[in-house]
Amino acid sequence: MVDAAIYKLIRMTGGVGVKCAETRAERELKNFLRTVPVGRGQRGINAFLECYLDSLLTCGRAVGEIVPTGSGREIAALLCGRAEDVEIREGDNPLNFQLCGPDESGRIEPLPRQELLLFTPFNPETDHPYGVALLRSMPFLTDVLMKIYHTIGVNWERCGNVRFAVTCKPGEDGRGQAAERSRQLAEEWSAAMQDAKNGRVRDFVAVGDVEIKAIGADEQILDSEVPVRQILEQIVAKTGIPPFMLGLSWNSTERMSSQQADMLTTEITAIRRTLTPAVERVCRLWLRMHGYGCGFEIIWEDINLQDEVEDAKAALYLEQARKLKIENDAAEKRKMAQFD
Repeated sequence: MVDAAIYKLIRMTGGVGVKCAETRAERELKNFLRTVPVGRGQRGINAFLECYLDSLLTCGRAVGEIVPTGSGREIAALLCGRAEDVEIREGDNPLNFQLCGPDESGRIEPLPRQELLLFTPFNPETDHPYGVALLRSMPFLTDVLMKIYHTIGVNWERCGNVRFAVTCKPGEDGRGQAAERSRQLAEEWSAAMQDAKNGRVRDFVAVGDVEIKAIGADEQILDSEVPVRQILEQIVAKTGIPPFMLGLSWNSTERMSSQQADMLTTEITAIRRTLTPAVERVCRLWLRMHGYGCGFEIIWEDINLQDEVEDAKAALYLEQARKLKIENDAAEKRKMAQFD
């Protein structure tokens, strides 16, 4: 479920575009963003941002690299790096820092060409420049959840592989042969159970007061629905995704309310604000390499989380209001013409 939540957040963040002051620069920059290689057979800035955002949400930070061509007049590729292999070395002030990594000898040294490296922390704290992962408290919650699921699995395994307790109560005349009768009962019961495992039916016949019980049948199985739901609610609350989108049927309806849509839109907008500086660095470098000095603006696709029926109703109401306004204006003009 956690993987599904992160995957949906990445998908819903949407595609990115650009708008430039010059038409030619905008056309060429859009073509570059659509076709730039990003490794592993993928192309386009959106494929790069999906990998970049996955690292951002999972590790709390993302690292990327702008790879120029040998001539330095074109960007050859955009690559994502391993965030866990990069360290931050702060300078004299909070605005000055360097990205460091292991060299050939294993020592941590500043990486070359810092101007071509991308680094984005997610929700950085004052004393934690690396950022914080989306599900920072997950280890504790998952540990409790796995214990519950493990217990449920043990209970189901016990129901599918039943253990029996066979109790023989000898009478007054059979106390001297109790050991022999117990041995015979054990042998016959074992033989009957073995035949049952092999798919054969075998009757078990005993003389005297013999009691057979399933071990653990009288124990009460704890209800796991409430604690599991409470833990899942904590995870869902952190992601901001409605439960039904993660396969959790907690409500009677499966429609997203306007409040849920607004909250999810706010989460996606915040993620986009975090990614925008990295995209701006790529676009700014490309424009400089090609000699363009025009301004540009990063444009994200519109977030559409409402039902199509509701959108159609809203469009209808807008058109009806527009028509009514036109009719009122026309009536007002006719009335003014009569007075003239």
